[in-house]
Amino acid sequence: MMLTVVFFLFLAFPQWEAMSGVEALLNSTAYPSSVTQVLKLPLVLSEKKSLIDRRIRGRVDVETSSMRLYDDLVTTGYYSTKVYIGTPLQEFTLIVDTGSAVTYVPCSSCQSCGHHQNPRFEPKLSATYQRVPCTGECERCNPGRTQCAYDNQYAEKSSSRGVLGRDVISFDPDIVGNEVVFGCGNEESGAIYDQDADGILGLGRGKVGVMDQLVRMGVVDESFSLCYGGIDVGGGAMFLGEFPPPASMVFSSSDPQRSPYYNVDLKKILVSGVALEVDPNVFDGNLGTFIDSGTTLAYLPQQAFLALRDSVRKELGNPNEIPGLDPNIEEVCFAGYDTEISGLSSSFPQLHLVFGNEEKISLNPENYLYRHYNIQGAYCLGVLPNGNDKTTLLGEIMFRNTLVKYDLKNSRIGFWKTNCSKLSI
Repeated sequence: MMLTVVFFLFLAFPQWEAMSGVEALLNSTAYPSSVTQVLKLPLVLSEKKSLIDRRIRGRVDVETSSMRLYDDLVTTGYYSTKVYIGTPLQEFTLIVDTGSAVTYVPCSSCQSCGHHQNPRFEPKLSATYQRVPCTGECERCNPGRTQCAYDNQYAEKSSSRGVLGRDVISFDPDIVGNEVVFGCGNEESGAIYDQDADGILGLGRGKVGVMDQLVRMGVVDESFSLCYGGIDVGGGAMFLGEFPPPASMVFSSSDPQRSPYYNVDLKKILVSGVALEVDPNVFDGNLGTFIDSGTTLAYLPQQAFLALRDSVRKELGNPNEIPGLDPNIEEVCFAGYDTEISGLSSSFPQLHLVFGNEEKISLNPENYLYRHYNIQGAYCLGVLPNGNDKTTLLGEIMFRNTLVKYDLKNSRIGFWKTNCSKLSI
């Protein structure tokens, strides 16, 4: 979910590798002494109310944790996980978003918030809730200047505004949480108002980001990972903390000075082994190339999009193109193909992302296609033009069945093909 305005207020089915030691480690509750424990959280793909693509930009006793991700990527639009706030705990379902820093839930005082999965947060019912006072560290305050505030506006014209508070946040109701600064929303609009999920889990860079706060407290190491399940499977997991990367993990540098987002050094896109004929600097325009877990699809500069579209068409021969699902976006859809995802590799080409260090990751058809839900055997490109913006934005779809490791300490991002659904809990 890419932020267009953020006020930081606190100053293919892959060829599966056999179950590896890393997968066994991540699925285990017992860790060798050389590995800091990982907090594992489930991810779930939640119901989407619109075909418009999402473009949103506690003391934990274990230092690396994993969470299940709940998901159907294009039909629902986002992955979410469970978070618990306050004393006693109040449960929320939050969208996992690497494109924004502020974590927030709707406040009980909100007069213009939508109907979400859980009741709104009740500050008065939490014995540990504290307001974040309006001081010199705040970049924005509420109208009465009594409390720090936030104002997040997103690319798809939705928004959330509210105040900042501090309370105990946990990712497991059976584990004591840590006090973390988060947003208590008093106003929502657009897709934020309409979504089923209660709010956003902000994993982006910034002092108010959850990861930055947990790292500063020494709760987790400077690393987290996301793993999304494949088409028709869903699920996945999120891991907070450090674990040894697989030997075959591909890395790209990620320069925090380049942009506020998790950027990668993308140099080429290959279609069936042939590089797109584009300006060699096309992926370095504006904010460069970055990954955003809150964005469903991928967005390329116009030149790169047209080259990719034409290359895929060429590989398909004489494809039967059909209208897309949403008249608001420039979808490219094809009919007459295998209804089973495993059969698409015989028709659609394999893509590769090539980084500045010449390492590359493969993209199978499931990494750049989504089903046309009105026509059996029809699929649409999960890649769209980015309008006049020269930024390249890689959304969730490109990393299905890929463990993406955000190694903040070493300023790099790693990619490893695996069966993410097997990592669900």
